[in-house]
Amino acid sequence: MPAADPAPAPAPTREPYSRVVLRAALWLVLLAPLFYSTYGFANWLASRHDDVGSIVSGWERAIPFMAWTIVPYWSINLFYGLSLLLNDTRSGVDRLAGRYLTAQFVAVACFILFPLKATFVRPETSGLPGFLFAVLGGFDKPFNQAPSLHIALLVIIWDHWRNRLGGIARPIWHGWCLLIGASVLTTWQHHFIDIPTGALLGFFALWLFPRDGKLPFAGFRPTSDPRARRLTLFYALGAALALAGAIAGALVSAVSLILLWPALALAIVAFGYAGAGPRVFQKASDGGVSLASRVLLWPYRLGARVNLLMWTRKLPPRVLVTDGVFLGRFPTAGEADGFGTVIDLAAELERPRRASGRWTSLAVLDLLPPSQDRLAEAVVAIETARKHGTVLVCCALGFQRSASVVAEWLVASGRSHTVAQARKKLAATGRPVHLGAIGVDKPA
Repeated sequence: MPAADPAPAPAPTREPYSRVVLRAALWLVLLAPLFYSTYGFANWLASRHDDVGSIVSGWERAIPFMAWTIVPYWSINLFYGLSLLLNDTRSGVDRLAGRYLTAQFVAVACFILFPLKATFVRPETSGLPGFLFAVLGGFDKPFNQAPSLHIALLVIIWDHWRNRLGGIARPIWHGWCLLIGASVLTTWQHHFIDIPTGALLGFFALWLFPRDGKLPFAGFRPTSDPRARRLTLFYALGAALALAGAIAGALVSAVSLILLWPALALAIVAFGYAGAGPRVFQKASDGGVSLASRVLLWPYRLGARVNLLMWTRKLPPRVLVTDGVFLGRFPTAGEADGFGTVIDLAAELERPRRASGRWTSLAVLDLLPPSQDRLAEAVVAIETARKHGTVLVCCALGFQRSASVVAEWLVASGRSHTVAQARKKLAATGRPVHLGAIGVDKPA
């Protein structure tokens, strides 16, 4: 008898929605009283101070009071609960709740440590706006300013819905969220500085609890690598100096608070070197990064781009090693399009958005040696990519991480018998390489 056809793989089972709703309801039971109790406690503490300062610019006095915008202002409360209830999985509910809790605890801590006060006095209002303002005034005093918890939650909720909506609903959603964001000013509930600080907190919550993939802190183990420890201290010191500058400068000008951005970016990078690894950059296998990573780490990536240009501006962007395999710096979109495949070792840099073609990201932290598993994975990736045309192996500068991978491939494929021969072959290209600096200079 002929062999029976293999049974088809079972379709993935969808998690019962009743369980998702129950999980969301339980979180709401916890989050609602926690929100009002901690928020109210911070308000009460601030009210006990004799003199609570404020950070406000003169131009803000030209912002009109628009009573009707209290409606979009209040609407965030509806979306807060709906976002929990409308999820596909319980893990999705848990991650959203984690973002809410992160925003709540960080904002309340800031309210307690650095209390600020809104200075504008709202005019009397009537009708529905008057009712909503009266309800708001029942628990919300003119404190709890920066970072705006309202804006932080708005960023989280906006991100939750933006990929779930399609068609005309998506631009409508973006427009309504812009209206909610503007309403914190037009209701005279917040000053301007509260908005960027609140947005920064919101994106931090998104980064800490990403929609997909591992959490940045999951499985964290302190590094034992002396080089990684030195880099951890270097970036942590940079973060501390930026934070100190932001706090000290705030006494003179609110503009200095922009230093909070690089301070957070450098702290995240320090966390990566301390043991969290390259996943702090939230870079996918196709070279893209999450929105939260793109926003939070923009100051660091800007510095990395400047460093790239300084070191490689007088060098060719790539050099041919052998058999269609090139070694080079991190490419622009135009430079990448000339290859069949780009194999990217730079954890910190994002794939150019207009780059087409095949792209494989094998993230490695800068100035650290690729692990043996990563080297073996890269060798297989190069051989696979060669079937689709020329291959560019790159990192930020093309000096260390990518050079170590190409050297490993040369030895593993028999094109060189030792790492010393591979080093000689790479040196013959005229490109600087530093294999020993990252621990690759070893016998084959």
